[in-house]
Amino acid sequence: MRRALVLASIAALAAPASALAAPSDGHWILDARLRAESVDQDGLPKDALALTLRTRLGYETAAWRGFRALLEGENVAALDDDYNSTVNGKTAYPIVADPATTQLNRAQVAWAGAQGDVVVGRQRLILGNARFIGNSGFRQTEQTFDAAVVRYRPAAKVTLTYAYLDRVHRVFTERSVQGDWRSDSHLFQADAQTPAGALSAYGYLLDFDNAPTQSSQTWGARLAGARPLRAGLSATYEVEYARQSDYRNSPTGFDLDYLDLGAGLKAKPAWASIGYEKLSGDGRRGFQTPLATLHAFQGWADVFLTTPANGVQDFNLRAGATAPFSIAGRPVKLQVAAHDFRAARGSARYGRELDALASAPINPHLTFELKTALFDGAQPAFADRTKVWCSLELKY
Repeated sequence: MRRALVLASIAALAAPASALAAPSDGHWILDARLRAESVDQDGLPKDALALTLRTRLGYETAAWRGFRALLEGENVAALDDDYNSTVNGKTAYPIVADPATTQLNRAQVAWAGAQGDVVVGRQRLILGNARFIGNSGFRQTEQTFDAAVVRYRPAAKVTLTYAYLDRVHRVFTERSVQGDWRSDSHLFQADAQTPAGALSAYGYLLDFDNAPTQSSQTWGARLAGARPLRAGLSATYEVEYARQSDYRNSPTGFDLDYLDLGAGLKAKPAWASIGYEKLSGDGRRGFQTPLATLHAFQGWADVFLTTPANGVQDFNLRAGATAPFSIAGRPVKLQVAAHDFRAARGSARYGRELDALASAPINPHLTFELKTALFDGAQPAFADRTKVWCSLELKY
């Protein structure tokens, strides 16, 4: 299976779209990403270079009385493995959490009706902006869930979601002792489009048999919206608050806060925002988001995948634009961000970070991306590091 997936992805990089046209009775899925990631991190004797090829090949049936079935396999091939994948024993190198693997990625049955849908099986699950529940799609192996998910739409602008999580398949793969979490978790979320913006209220009750320290209950709400200022220019805003405490088999008691505030401007070719995010800590534990798409938050250098015991505050500036030039007639997207990280408890500085990205669609299916993150640590616990990614991704 591994060899078939690798050969399929390489061939597809040059294949015309017609070669992968979906048959009339279903839909083929091909998702391939070739990526080089380099990491230079203080405190480690060697620099990492990971050249990996991720391939997903699957098939989704046509709908029959509202039912669909989907099956998808995944392979990650390490073409240059001078990196610590977390399971290969190469601890002299910085971590690049993209282990070589061949595995089942998704296997699900779905039913869709006029007012809702149900999905059962191993599946991709993203709730809201993925700050708490996501698929960690940046990594070569994504996070998936053995779950039952029910969505009900009682009104045109209201969606109610319930999910039961039986098992979490994490990015470290089943080769790691922390690759699969046995779960008895319940997720509740209500989303509504209001005159003030997109409003969400949620409760995430996480209980993990083999990761009890990550068991918690989180209740919160988020509002994000925009207001036109004049033709072609809008003001954007977001506010979110959540409270997290121990749940079920958590070995310790805790009560922690989360706060996210943001404001910005958005025009047709560009946008900019200023933000503040705080995950509190009590000196023993920080507010944790173990099922989040973590790479999308608190800087691309991934220094704060686990929140420190004294919490973390992230003061950030972000901007993005469509470049005034194009590649093969398609627009190039640019993005930059600056972060200042401090403890949420006390006044300690953790460090600063600069991020930059350029993404160029070559055709409707193929995208080239160049990305970098530079973290300047203020404490030995948060080491300086520079990361660079270069990727070519194909999707059908």
